[in-house]
Amino acid sequence: MWGDMGAMGWGWGGGWGMLGAAHMVLWWVLIILGIAVLAKWLFRSGAQDGRATGGNALEILKERYARGEIGKDEFEQKKRDLGP
Repeated sequence: MWGDMGAMGWGWGGGWGMLGAAHMVLWWVLIILGIAVLAKWLFRSGAQDGRATGGNALEILKERYARGEIGKDEFEQKKRDLGP
């Protein structure tokens, strides 16, 4: 009675059982991966915003001097302006 339900029943045939299980596993992997990527993006963007606005000014000044964006006189003046 319940063994062969045909095309109009609940069962879709022998091969669909494994395909359905694989689809379910793939679905959960994608959901978990999406949550992980979203969490990483949220935490990283918050860290970058804080670093860009509240970064160590002296370190930024040293980097600009090292890249040649500012000269020695300007570096020394800005260093004095920043304080100890």
